[in-house]
Amino acid sequence: MTPCVFCNILAGRAEASFVYRDASVAAFMSLEQPNPYKVLVVPTAHVETLYDLTDAQTAELFQVVVKVARAIRLVSGCEGLNLVQSNSTAGQQDVPHLHVHLLPRWSGDGVVLSWPHVEEPRAALERLAAELKSAF
Repeated sequence: MTPCVFCNILAGRAEASFVYRDASVAAFMSLEQPNPYKVLVVPTAHVETLYDLTDAQTAELFQVVVKVARAIRLVSGCEGLNLVQSNSTAGQQDVPHLHVHLLPRWSGDGVVLSWPHVEEPRAALERLAAELKSAF
């Protein structure tokens, strides 16, 4: 089996412009730059989805996400930032290695993240919340 593109990057078999790296987490510039300074943050271990992270990996990953987000804001002067993290094909995950997109945003930048805004009745929300609570 061929290693995934992010594993190749982390092993030095493919190029990347790193902005951060330690033993557990790496951050590098995304090839796609809908806005300047878009960065991907990944665990250095091959972890396919959010569901597969350990608690320790989760803490390490999101500490770096916040550190990189703050650096992006400082350097770019962005007005906001989107975190995008997708899981599995149905969730539009394009690389089977967990990654968090940090996308700086400015008013009127033309980038659109969209889904239908349909409010559910409170009773339906309470039912869904109860189902989730029971899964803990």
